[in-house]
Amino acid sequence: MEELSRCTGFQCDEGNAEKNWEKHRVTRFECEQLFFNLPFLVFKDEAHSQVEGRYYALGQTNRNRELFIVFTVRDARIRVISARDMSRRERRYYGNVKEK
Repeated sequence: MEELSRCTGFQCDEGNAEKNWEKHRVTRFECEQLFFNLPFLVFKDEAHSQVEGRYYALGQTNRNRELFIVFTVRDARIRVISARDMSRRERRYYGNVKEK
């Protein structure tokens, strides 16, 4: 994804970070780790991209926690909107990619 390759860092939204922690026990640092660990899979979220481009990603933290995140890019920075553990279906898909 070309837009992602031009990013220079992360933009934290404290409200989203707090919500991700309270609902799913995911820290903003875990979300950032996904972008540096392989495999990292990114997909355009067409259904929610009317106002700004949104993406969702499957990846893993440094401790191999497999997460699903939704993010956007603002001012050349990645802004995580939501994060949670992968669903069973997502883990299966991600696991198939890891095996290749």
